[in-house]
Amino acid sequence: MSIREIKIEEFDYPLPDERIAKHPLAQRDECLLLVKNPAGEISTHRFKELPDILPTDSMLVYNNTRVINARLRFRKGDDGTGATIEVFCLEPHTPADYAVSFASTSRCSWTCFVGNSKRWKSGSLTMPLNIDGTDFTLSATRIERSGNTSVVEFSWDAPEVTFSRIISAVGEIPIPPYLNRGTEASDTSDYQTIFSHIEGSVAAPTAGLHFTPEVLSAIDSRDIPRRELTLHVGAGTFQPVKSDTIGEHEMHSEFIAVPRTLIRELAESQRRVIAVGTTSVRTLESLYHLGCRLHQGLPADILPQWYPYLPVATAQTANTAETHPDLPVSEAMEAMLRHLDATGEDTFIASTRLMIAPGYRYRIVKGMVTNFHQPRSTLLLLVSAFLSQSATSPSWRDLYTYALADPAYRFLSYGDACLLL
Repeated sequence: MSIREIKIEEFDYPLPDERIAKHPLAQRDECLLLVKNPAGEISTHRFKELPDILPTDSMLVYNNTRVINARLRFRKGDDGTGATIEVFCLEPHTPADYAVSFASTSRCSWTCFVGNSKRWKSGSLTMPLNIDGTDFTLSATRIERSGNTSVVEFSWDAPEVTFSRIISAVGEIPIPPYLNRGTEASDTSDYQTIFSHIEGSVAAPTAGLHFTPEVLSAIDSRDIPRRELTLHVGAGTFQPVKSDTIGEHEMHSEFIAVPRTLIRELAESQRRVIAVGTTSVRTLESLYHLGCRLHQGLPADILPQWYPYLPVATAQTANTAETHPDLPVSEAMEAMLRHLDATGEDTFIASTRLMIAPGYRYRIVKGMVTNFHQPRSTLLLLVSAFLSQSATSPSWRDLYTYALADPAYRFLSYGDACLLL
């Protein structure tokens, strides 16, 4: 059976609402940590034990993205008493660069979801604001529609106020819909990792939520390197696969940025790469395939969903868009470094639609820290693909059955973690 014929119903499991953690533990590193070791054995620990469990030759790589207050609520009518229109910012449109958009001081446009869209037929929405003692009006105008998203232009008459400052002041942090509750004040800090500092996500890289300064210090004391990369998590991460087979599912696109220094380490280091979260997994594995595309002379601004599954190139078919060169990791990273040399950049930036499903061969990631994921999700497919590489590993279902049998385990974003080696 081909990968595209995999049925999503095989990745379903019963998840009672009471097993979904609605809030994190007061002490983040006291959560449970399910460990699957290289021999396939499963055991339960506390997350604070992670530094002692990591192999000595590890290199920990995590996502430094920061969740933005992406949810803006406008009220129709000049007096602000009309219908509420929710504008959910997904990604910058003009300017398309995240940092430039956040630094905008008069206008910018974003691709958005619009809630209660039928009540916003024409015209602009306005919101009177006072930020840092400055009174001004924020306006939102819908300039384009495509499917279930809209391009919304924001404009304001306070040149000393950036768009980042506006959404930080009046936006709401967008917690996952499966929590079945509204955003609370505590989510402002609870839904950020301690190493988040690059604005852009609409969802947290939740495996990173368990880390504390004490855990990071203990990792450092074992001389295990910690490295950062960026993937801005999109709203598509919450979307279950609705088609019968995964081949019919269109993966969402997400922005990635990886510094030259990390690419050089990946090319030269013999350390075992442990990715914190599925976002770091997707970024690292995407990096390898984008390096392969550069080697072939193909565009590397976006990684197509099914590129990793193309037939391996032969002498007769090398460097064509219908084949994959299957390079060693070092060669793919060297292709990436040559590209950076040619462009004069110190950070590789692209987008990825990578689909990781059973049958995928991991090239860079040798272990991952991850949470327990939604039924029928692409994240569960990713975990299954990692486990199915070894004949000695339990299946994803074995792991989840183990955790569900213990009422102490808590699931999804604010729940417990796994270390898969």
